Amino acid sequence: MSTEIKVVGVIGTGVIGASWTALFLAKGLQVIVSDPAPGAEEKLAAYLKKEWPILERIGLSPKASLSNYKFVSNIDDHLPSVDFVQEVEASYSTQHNAPERTDFKRKLIANVDAKTRPDVIIASSSSGIPSSQFVGDCKQNPGRVLIGHPFNPPHLIPLVEIVPHPGTDDKYTSLAKQFYLSLGKQPVVVKQELPGFIANRLQAAIGNEAYSLVERGIVSAEDLDATVTSGLGLRWALTGPFMVNALGGGGGAAGFKHLLEHLGPGIQAWTADMKAHEFKMSPETIGKLEASVEDMLKSKDVAAVEAQRDEVLVQLMKMKKDDAPALV
Repeated sequence: MSTEIKVVGVIGTGVIGASWTALFLAKGLQVIVSDPAPGAEEKLAAYLKKEWPILERIGLSPKASLSNYKFVSNIDDHLPSVDFVQEVEASYSTQHNAPERTDFKRKLIANVDAKTRPDVIIASSSSGIPSSQFVGDCKQNPGRVLIGHPFNPPHLIPLVEIVPHPGTDDKYTSLAKQFYLSLGKQPVVVKQELPGFIANRLQAAIGNEAYSLVERGIVSAEDLDATVTSGLGLRWALTGPFMVNALGGGGGAAGFKHLLEHLGPGIQAWTADMKAHEFKMSPETIGKLEASVEDMLKSKDVAAVEAQRDEVLVQLMKMKKDDAPALV
């Protein structure tokens, strides 16, 4: 395939698909978008208008324009002209909060495979289903299908997980990585397929322990969040868990080994206790969590939280890029 990607097809315009569209437009690409959900075109236009100012502040490419996208009712006729496909199945469903369905995704990807040029990368934004589970009906070139899973919102958060299936050609993995890098993303190649990939598994592990602590009455939802936002999260935004341990142990690989040997026995004991009190999802336990979350939200302006989160994210990423390259 040509390494120059000018036209991107986006299938699905829920939260993730709309955010991908905003990013592609900000980088000067032409975008063809489709979603059969009622009101999808109007919702996308409103979202792009709302998010464009923050993208202007981050910095637009010379050819960036909100007029560079076309919303189409049926993307099939346009697939032969696209250079890259970003599929967002969960948003493409008429129920925007529906779980991902492998059967639907299998049919959708097979259709995209049949109608695009054989060298066009088909990247699924699946949040946890490996692509080997839905490429079985691809007849033209299943070797160009892979996962391109972003962290929400993709137009602000740099991470994208690239997860090839066993039959994905290495050249398409490499080209996908180059493309995402050109967008200012931080692509991470996951070397083996596994459910949930990397970021969501880490998020699930932390989330399940958080749910257990709140459901058992050990801490409130508000104080649990503060534990992250005023402690762990501040550190993790700058250094990941391996670097944290290396620095905590005195620096370098020797420091990492020292910290693990020093804290390891205690951590194993904590882990055993965590497993013994693993969160079990049920209407009763969810109800306990919901009550604590409701208490937390009484004093919060959710719209302000979202807006200020995005503002600080932009400032933080700019600081890391301009003033702290060692942390990027």
